[in-house]
Amino acid sequence: MWVASSRMDGSGATAGLAEALETALEPELGPVAVEELRRLSGGASRETWSFVAAPSGGGDVHRLVLQRTRGGLRDGMRGPSMATEDVLLQAARDHGVPVPPVVVPSARAGGLGEARVTRHVDGETLGRRIVRDERYAPAREVLVGQCAAALAALHRVDPASVPGLEVLEPLRRLRAGLDLLGESRPAFELALRWLHEHRPPEGRPRVVHGDFRLGNLIVDGSGLRAVLDWELAHLGDPVEDLGWLCVRAWRFGGDGVAAGIGTTRELLDAYEAAGGERVDPARLHWWIVAGTLTWGLICSVQARRHLDGHVRSVELATIGRRVVETEYDLLQLLGVPPTFPAPGETAAPRRLLEERPTATELLDAVRAHLDEEVAPELEGAAAFHLRVASNALAIVAREVRYGPEADRRARARLRALGIHGGEGELAARLRDDDLTPSPEVLAAVRASVVDRLRIANPRWLEPPDTPEG
Repeated sequence: MWVASSRMDGSGATAGLAEALETALEPELGPVAVEELRRLSGGASRETWSFVAAPSGGGDVHRLVLQRTRGGLRDGMRGPSMATEDVLLQAARDHGVPVPPVVVPSARAGGLGEARVTRHVDGETLGRRIVRDERYAPAREVLVGQCAAALAALHRVDPASVPGLEVLEPLRRLRAGLDLLGESRPAFELALRWLHEHRPPEGRPRVVHGDFRLGNLIVDGSGLRAVLDWELAHLGDPVEDLGWLCVRAWRFGGDGVAAGIGTTRELLDAYEAAGGERVDPARLHWWIVAGTLTWGLICSVQARRHLDGHVRSVELATIGRRVVETEYDLLQLLGVPPTFPAPGETAAPRRLLEERPTATELLDAVRAHLDEEVAPELEGAAAFHLRVASNALAIVAREVRYGPEADRRARARLRALGIHGGEGELAARLRDDDLTPSPEVLAAVRASVVDRLRIANPRWLEPPDTPEG
């Protein structure tokens, strides 16, 4: 077993974690030996580990999961304490929300730090598999309704029963987050302006999960098994959860707006049928826009954790290039008309002197080697991290190939608007109402986003058909 061999070869970090787990588990399960301890991929704000606890006296083993807080999060992006989460998890369970049973709450985590141990729940969390694999076809028939019912149940929790949850003001938080990061993105400024102008009336704050989406749900062939990752829970408009479930990033290539598998009408009808309030589709659309902008900010925050040296991670670094996906989605949601490239605009510029193989040819060769020779030998987390690295190399190759020409076009567009200080000046003038979002301004913003998206992820330029019926 991996952790046993780790102890024998003197791996102090893993051995120390296993010993701390055994100490924390003993009051709940009696003396146990922690085995098969392995770090799971994913999880930007928490470390997640799976392991087995084998009773020292024999008997059935316990399949468990550890989560503990990672470092490097900025204060503006922190959620409730794990102690508050423990109270919320129990309240949610009491109202019928499926959550993993807690074995060791944070108050008794001891040497594990700010942590919690729960029972393992069988099922799948990878959104792409849930949306596409045939084995989950029966689940897709009922999942939208089950998600709506879980959210309706959560939103019935009395906020007073979960002290410690804060009321979050979404637009003030977004503005503060962008200012803290120093982000200057005209598409974000246009979205914030639209959100302020179209904000729906506020109701009584309810308990909000804050990250209810595919990827944070355990699903099996029968549908929803458990809701995970409560670290962004707060008080606010319950429609925030419904809108977040519909953000394009969480559709994983599926055709449906709701979780990639259903329509917004199906989601809202199921939510009302399960006891939730009747929701105006325009209010849901507002929260989809707000959620898309929020995801853009989160991508920037995660990349900054890498850039600032808190967590060195190619995954977090690559997430930073996903910000432009959210810019593109925002312009789509706001109805900014598309622009089309001139013939030959996407061709790589020619160089007078060029050593062969070129930088892009070398990058392509490395990617092909990793994908064709190395990847087939890997599985699990190692295979995932290799895909992330390959995607990062692809971004670099496209930037080397197309970046200089894209930059030239961007400068020309800004000069035509009388702007000489780059997109930072354009964003600042939009924010300060010093510039009207005329058709020419909107066209320039969209063209810049499209150019950057061609480098970051050109496949995102082909949005799926998402009927709203």
